[in-house]
Amino acid sequence: MKYTEEHEWLRVEDDVVVVGITSHASEQLGDVVFVELPDVGTEVTKDDDVVVIESVKAASDILAPIDGEIVEVNEALADEPGKVNEDPEGDAWFFKIKASDPGQMDDYMDEAAYKKFIG
Repeated sequence: MKYTEEHEWLRVEDDVVVVGITSHASEQLGDVVFVELPDVGTEVTKDDDVVVIESVKAASDILAPIDGEIVEVNEALADEPGKVNEDPEGDAWFFKIKASDPGQMDDYMDEAAYKKFIG
């Protein structure tokens, strides 16, 4: 897995990249009450706002970590936004993106570097 300074995680699965937020980000947000996901087929550019999360503390945007096309979204989060707090680095992924430039992943931290970053 790779990690961004915006506290997103990226996991490569076959030819797509799965994107979610870290446990650290989930804890900082507090109880998540709403998640707005992008439409499948949306073309995004790195740093575009893609997902809106609302918690009891704040509203936050999740940015596209790479260029590509959204090929799947986690529909379960629309009905159960609290999953983001329960399993942020597992079942509560936000979207899958088919990268147009997989090399952009090289810019991100590995787990050890991320732990140092949040430490």
